[in-house]
Amino acid sequence: MEKLIDFITKENFFTAGSVVGVGVSGGSDSMALLHFLNSNKDRLDIDVVAINVIHGTREADEAEAIFVEDYAREHHIRFYKFRVEAALLAKQKGMGMEEACREARYGVFESLRKRGIVDYICLAHHQRDQAETILMHILRGSGIKGASGMDFVRDGFYVRPLLDTPKDEVMQYVYENDIPYLEDETNQDTTISRNLIRNVVMPELRKVWTNLDRTLCNFGKTCKEDDAVIRSMINFDAVLYNENLIKIPLTYFVYSNSYIFRLLDDCLNRLGVTQNIERKHFLKIVDLAKTGENGAKINLPEDVDVFKEYEYITIVRKKPKFEANTEWAFKIGTIQFGDYGKLSVKRVKDHSLKVGYLLIDMDKVPKGAVWRVRKDGDYIEKFGGGIRKLKSYLNDKKVPARIRNYLPVLALNNEILAVAGVDISEQLRVTDDTKHCGLIKYDMQNWV
Repeated sequence: MEKLIDFITKENFFTAGSVVGVGVSGGSDSMALLHFLNSNKDRLDIDVVAINVIHGTREADEAEAIFVEDYAREHHIRFYKFRVEAALLAKQKGMGMEEACREARYGVFESLRKRGIVDYICLAHHQRDQAETILMHILRGSGIKGASGMDFVRDGFYVRPLLDTPKDEVMQYVYENDIPYLEDETNQDTTISRNLIRNVVMPELRKVWTNLDRTLCNFGKTCKEDDAVIRSMINFDAVLYNENLIKIPLTYFVYSNSYIFRLLDDCLNRLGVTQNIERKHFLKIVDLAKTGENGAKINLPEDVDVFKEYEYITIVRKKPKFEANTEWAFKIGTIQFGDYGKLSVKRVKDHSLKVGYLLIDMDKVPKGAVWRVRKDGDYIEKFGGGIRKLKSYLNDKKVPARIRNYLPVLALNNEILAVAGVDISEQLRVTDDTKHCGLIKYDMQNWV
């Protein structure tokens, strides 16, 4: 695999002096990658560490971890071992064991990145793995992106140097360098879809198409190039992004599905959703946008909720937490409203209204008024006059149903004096006779 050094250097997979973590299971592929990078660390100007994740799903997990640890110690390679409970994760999230193991494993890798322990994670996927992945994605009904297969580098962190290297070359390197490795007995379990592809389907296909792996990988490269061209034509300017949600104007949904699906894929990726979303889920979103009623909601995998909210489709992943029965007395200062945001009240000397704030007459706030969330029977006297039920009032203000139960309202019994971030009632209006003014601000930008 001598030419691999030139390829890694040419593609600038690693920056000089970086710490490269290698995910090592003990199998032939990961042991070959660990040996190769460690043997060439001076030429590549990197430091190499071995990372083993015990998934807790097999009796052999512990023995494999010890095997990798012994090898690392013998070759003076720094070693990290982690234990995860994949079975528990699978039960909690209702996912398959293979998927749970992957999610748990990548969770470990992400924690290493956040803690600054490694600069990259190297994975030992090779050409045959790539071919299997492409075929699996096609069989699952994936679009052109899925048919593109895996990337050599993803998120500037995950690196697959062997992705274009044939399996035979990897095994030849193992034998030539006398690299020890272990066989995973579960690799023969054809009830697992990937093993069925690897052990049954692909061998039969190779009898007819001897260059099957290379052919599928070249097809994947063509798909990747075509996908990149189409994506370059998409205008994302009107899409609103923030940390926890994304808002897509309904006007985008007049375009073809080819355009919309790529837009949705980009949006989900920005929310950290890169798995388990298929064409059928995109079709559900499109149907919601075109025929759903305002306020309608659909649930997707990976804890994704999608809402139709007036002129937007809103995609939310992270779920905020909030104690709905909590009340706070009205006072000067700041209140943390669960995971949604901060509510602040401060005194001001003049009557000037600032952008993003509500201006109130502090002397008109009745004793006993509290901050809480809305309840049945709440009503408000609108600014300028007119009594409305709070629900109707929020409809008039086009407040998304998704956040109505988490908006702080200033209330005296069922009378609403102010809705934080929206408006105040007529009772708190500032006039020329007002002596003490106050400003109310509710910062929940990550949820609107």
